[in-house]
Amino acid sequence: MVQVPGLLVILNEQNASYRQIFTDERPLPVDPNPSWNGYSSGQWDGDILVVQTTGFRDGLWLDTGGSPLTDAARVTERFRRVNYGTLEIELTIDDPKAYTKPWTIKVTQIIAPDTELLDYICLENEKDVPHLQSPAK
Repeated sequence: MVQVPGLLVILNEQNASYRQIFTDERPLPVDPNPSWNGYSSGQWDGDILVVQTTGFRDGLWLDTGGSPLTDAARVTERFRRVNYGTLEIELTIDDPKAYTKPWTIKVTQIIAPDTELLDYICLENEKDVPHLQSPAK
């Protein structure tokens, strides 16, 4: 994570993507331009960064299991640094087009010192794999 006044940027290895979280108390847009990561606005509640996100593209997945996320979703995240090496993130998914009621999950991230981001790009729209031939045996 990189923080500049009013903005927190999260860099992701997967798909070499980034996410912006505005921390200058701006409201979420009423009609955001839909995107993969949505539009995020956060504020501090004590030592917890509370982030609200809307404006997702329709038809996204939350995970590799295919849990859906639609353009009606509102995601609330609570980031809390438990100690030097541990970040706890509580996510609440409220998506009336995909789920009957909001649900919450908690994940824990552990610091990996002395490492670098690795290039990892998704194979979305990959057309060549079916045409690749394995070496003759």
